[in-house]
Amino acid sequence: QGQLVESGGGSVKAGDSLRLSCVVRGLAFSSYHMAWFRQAPEKDREFVAVINKHGETTHYADSVKGRVTISRDNAINTVWLQINSLKLEDTAVYYCAATSLPFGLIPPTLQQTFTSWGQGTQVIVSS
Repeated sequence: QGQLVESGGGSVKAGDSLRLSCVVRGLAFSSYHMAWFRQAPEKDREFVAVINKHGETTHYADSVKGRVTISRDNAINTVWLQINSLKLEDTAVYYCAATSLPFGLIPPTLQQTFTSWGQGTQVIVSS
């Protein structure tokens, strides 16, 4: 299943930017598509962004499109999530996840598609 370790969360002000990192160990990283999900207090976990294994194709949730960028470096087994113009509603625990299932015309966005998960990193946005 591998080990996915997120970092970079913290307490920030609305309007700030944050870059989350996820380092992956024990998986053939370049064979996996990577995604970020988040879970806000008392809400279900939701999809945020996904990037294919080569880093060529990305897909974002409508709620974050234009403010968020997912990227990866296969040389160092790391995927990032850059979040700009943070909003109060971005407060959540952010998780990275990996899947080796095909990234076709319909990008993988469902939680059950992803087989490996990190423990999450907390982001708190205040006014």
